[in-house]
Order: sequence, then structure tokens, then C-alpha cells
Amino acid sequence: MREQPKKRPTSITVVAWFLIVIGVLSLISSTIAFMSQNPMVEEMMSKNPIPIPMQHLLSFAGLTVSIVSGIWILKGQNWARFLYFFWSVITITIGIFTAPNIMMMIPGLVIFAVLAFILFLSKASDYFDGVEDVSDSESA
Repeated sequence: MREQPKKRPTSITVVAWFLIVIGVLSLISSTIAFMSQNPMVEEMMSKNPIPIPMQHLLSFAGLTVSIVSGIWILKGQNWARFLYFFWSVITITIGIFTAPNIMMMIPGLVIFAVLAFILFLSKASDYFDGVEDVSDSESA
């Protein structure tokens, strides 16, 4: 007998595609900003105690993590939501201690909190744990 695929909650689909689309768009814009060496961006980055090349590396790594996590979340891989969650916690922690203007982090913190909340709701956990009776009609 053929095994039925797990039914993915709509909220998980939205989160995964959000991570993929924002990751790709940010990767493109970050690459353009990096290549253009915008003086305003360079000045802002120089106020951070982390060396600029390391900031670029962390940025590109984080965007890659978002894209990879989004793709594998769509495939129902539990490790992908944990990868996104823990990478985000690490980078937020670094940002809190190194950002020249902590207020600029608030939008990212709010987005992270919402996405993490959705990724760890019980319906999402059922989906990632392989429980077959996940219903898309209930809010997940």
C-alpha cells in the first residue's frame, strides 16, 4: 500500500516561501550592495565592532540558511526549522551586542518571533513529526 504524503499546514507553506523569497531577494540586493561598495553602507558597517568582511560572510551565510531552511521546511524536514531557529537566535544575540543602533533590530526581531511561533505551533509540530491527521482547515 502506498503511503499518503503528510499534509502541510498552510501556515508552514507561507513561512517556508517567505524564507525562500526574502532570502533570494536579500541575497540579490546584498550582492549588489557589496559589489557597488556604497559609502553609506560601508560607513554604517564600520560602526560595528565585527570586521566588515566577517559581517558580509555572516550576512551571506544567514541568507543561505534562510533559503535552505525554507526549501527543506517545504519538504517536511524537522531539522530545517531548528536550523532556522538556532541560526536566528545566534545572529540576533550577536546583533544585540554589536549593533550600533539596537532599534534597527526591532523589525527583524518581530518577524523572527512570528515565524518561530508559527513553526512551533502544535499543528506544525505534528506535520514535522509525521502525524498524518494534520488538517489544513484548522488554524495552524
